[in-house]
Amino acid sequence: MYIEKRKTKNGIKYYLGHSFREGTKINKIRKYLGKDLDEKTLKERQEKVEKLIIEEINEYKIIKDPLNAPLSNEEIKFIETLEKNQKLRIFHLSEKQWRLFSELFTFNTNAIEGSELNSKEVKEILEKDEWPKKSKGDIAETYGVNDAIEFIRNTKEHISLELIKELHKIVFKNSKDFAGEFRKKGEEVVVRDGLGNIVHMGAPQSRVVLY
Repeated sequence: MYIEKRKTKNGIKYYLGHSFREGTKINKIRKYLGKDLDEKTLKERQEKVEKLIIEEINEYKIIKDPLNAPLSNEEIKFIETLEKNQKLRIFHLSEKQWRLFSELFTFNTNAIEGSELNSKEVKEILEKDEWPKKSKGDIAETYGVNDAIEFIRNTKEHISLELIKELHKIVFKNSKDFAGEFRKKGEEVVVRDGLGNIVHMGAPQSRVVLY
């Protein structure tokens, strides 16, 4: 890692830069340290930002495409062990079980995204069409996830980018103006808590590869 200095009309700005390789691509991360810093402050901030950069690099490691990357020998042996030792049993859900699954899945997946609805309210929305005094966006996405599950149950289409876009459109059609679209260049996704703190950051847009 290295310090970069940039002279401006108002003083000298300091940055900490670092280049790293991902496959055949070289990426660079640059973090702002401050302006007109004395040696002691500069060193203290450099030590803190170095840790942040390392954490960011670890979060952004390339995830192998499971459809194109061959399995390692260890992974193959692990799968063979599972097939040998585990007795797999296939069964189908009844309509009642599907309804229960849909309610539970809808509540949990929306809760991860910050929905304010509790499990009882989700149940009442889907079973009785009763709306609590909560965010209309959360209510719309409750219907959307439920509809997406029903769509998955009936479609014969194999997994594809178009199918993913269609599911996204179903879930967010009444709550987001970008429903059914991929993120544009430079757009990032985060989840914040009630205080505005970032609790989850999605995969960086620059590292999302579409085939």
